[in-house]
Formats: sequence, C-alpha cells, structure tokens
Amino acid sequence: MRAFRLAAAALVLPAGLAAHAQPENLLPPKHRAAPTATKPPAKPPEKRDATAPRLTWPTSGAVTAKFGAPVKGLPNNGIDLAAFAGMTVHAAAAGKVVFAGKEPERFGQLIVIEHTGGWVTAYAYLGKVMVKEGQQVKARQVIARIGKSGEARRPGLHFELRKGTSPRNPALYLPIRL
Repeated sequence: MRAFRLAAAALVLPAGLAAHAQPENLLPPKHRAAPTATKPPAKPPEKRDATAPRLTWPTSGAVTAKFGAPVKGLPNNGIDLAAFAGMTVHAAAAGKVVFAGKEPERFGQLIVIEHTGGWVTAYAYLGKVMVKEGQQVKARQVIARIGKSGEARRPGLHFELRKGTSPRNPALYLPIRL
C-alpha cells in the first residue's frame, strides 16, 4: 500500500501522482529541501475559482466544523459533516480515485479523487470504502459509507477540496442548502 497522509495542515499525495500535487513544502520534513527563505504560507483565496469542478454535497448532514476553524490547534482544511453510520457518501464531482484505503495516522478510511484542472477532493473518517484506486467515478456516484475511523469520535465525514495542494473552502463551491 502506498503511503498517504491527510494532516490538518497538509494533504500529502503518494509519490507518482501528478507533479502539481507534489509541492516541496508539503512533503514530510525528512524529505524537504532546506528552506531558502522564510515567508508565511499563502492564504487561500476567499472567492470561488471559476476553474473548479461543479460540486455536489457528498452526504447530507449539518456542518459541524467549518473551514479554517481550529482543530487541535491547526486550521481545518475542509468541513466536517454530521451523519449516521451507514449513510452513503457520494463523489462530489466526476474524477479518478487516486487513493482508497486506510490512512494510518489520523483520518482512517480515506478516499482521494482527482478532478480536471488539478482539483482534488478528499473524504475521510469513512466506515466502508466502495471504490478502488484508478477507478473513474461519476458525480454523485456512491463511493463509501459513513463510519467512524481514524480520530473520529462519532460517525461523520471530513471533506476537503484542494487546487493542487492548496486547500479551498468547500462551502464556496457547494450548492446552497436550505
């Protein structure tokens, strides 16, 4: 199994994925080159990027943690949704599954889908993964079941959207729910 880490501060994709998904600053510390200058990380844009895929909600349920909210002292790079165990998780947009399996450090059962234009969605704390690496998925296709894996204390879904490795606020890209 390939190594994969989705940390509060970084989504680190396994070696061999697209070059845009492997910036030096997100590699584990032992693999990073020595820094040449110290400057604060760029703040993600606050408005919607027109190149983003059209997203749908991956599951129903209230948002329990917003993008940027502190989680264990670090900003949340996605949103967390409350859900019941066994509920379905859908692909938010069409794409290719680049990781489907267990992330050993924090996020338990994890799926990462690469979309056109360098966009990536990640679905964590899953109970049952129903897709395989390399599989093409359609928007709204069932990819998993809600569960409680990794650091999750109750069933739910952690959902991230990234342009390459830069986290984006999913709320700006998801349709409004009433």
